[in-house]
Amino acid sequence: MSAPKSNQEAHEVDPVEAVVSVMPIVLPLVGGVMMLLLAFIAVSMA
Repeated sequence: MSAPKSNQEAHEVDPVEAVVSVMPIVLPLVGGVMMLLLAFIAVSMA
């Protein structure tokens, strides 16, 4: 078996790791937007 030519070939980027690193920023923003949308819907229906 031959060794990988570069470090990039040895370690592929895992999509789950890429998403998990952004979650602490994305989750509160999406939560805030959802709360505003739900509040707007509730006020408009009242």
